[in-house]
Amino acid sequence: MLGTIANRQLLSPGSLRDALRMLDVEGPLVPMAGCTDLYVALNFGTLHGTKFLNLWGLDELRRIAVRDDVLSIGALCTYTGIIRSRIVQSRLPMLVAAAREVGGVQIQNRGTIGGNIANASPAGDTLPVLAAADAVVAVKSAAGERRIRLAEFYTGYRTSVLAANELIVGVEIPRILGRQWFRKVGTRAAQSISKVVMAAVDGGRGPGGQRRAPRIAIGSVAPTVVRLPRTEAALASGASIDDAQGILLDEIAPIDDVRSTAEYRRRVAANLLANFWSGRRRG
Repeated sequence: MLGTIANRQLLSPGSLRDALRMLDVEGPLVPMAGCTDLYVALNFGTLHGTKFLNLWGLDELRRIAVRDDVLSIGALCTYTGIIRSRIVQSRLPMLVAAAREVGGVQIQNRGTIGGNIANASPAGDTLPVLAAADAVVAVKSAAGERRIRLAEFYTGYRTSVLAANELIVGVEIPRILGRQWFRKVGTRAAQSISKVVMAAVDGGRGPGGQRRAPRIAIGSVAPTVVRLPRTEAALASGASIDDAQGILLDEIAPIDDVRSTAEYRRRVAANLLANFWSGRRRG
């Protein structure tokens, strides 16, 4: 049954402070910004909230900056804004690569990184990038703020530790050393939901010549986006790619669904790992 806008209420705060106050005293509220996922749920009749908080006008949440060598991206930064940002291009090129494959230009103009995080889909294109980058999610409420490692943010399929009176206000990424890598596999390169999506960082070798452990994250193969700590450790210790692929397959739990099969996802995930790791020899 298609959704309807009847009997729904929209609140439009003039500032972040207003938005946090409204969440605190007017809730429960459904935050909305680009609405690229929210309108789909409304159309399918699966959006159960009746009171909405329109965040689109809060330009203070669109800032991109580097503070104390940490890249800060506001929650309302669109994919287009990320693609065009010279700071992000320089510091986090794998996020630019992910943003380029999110839907078409219209979706890139409206969709926000905060919305991708809040949506909590294991197929979210930016989420493996943020996980591999050791990103921290900044959230605020009327009572204060807290910072949560992305690795600890999700509690299950489309669920997170975000409280009903909290807003995601941004994401923070420390400087990354080494080669960054991103790959999305879907029915098409863009305008399709990923069957498997992987992001990784090859830290190379430290000052003493010892290889730094890579950081590898993958989506669409478990209820949440996941890091692969055992696979990372195996590669860092000099294990063969065959052995590392076997460990990876123990760390993921793909399912059959309308987009793909578990077996296909397992094979693709293993192939992507080999693709990433072989690239270290090419620079």
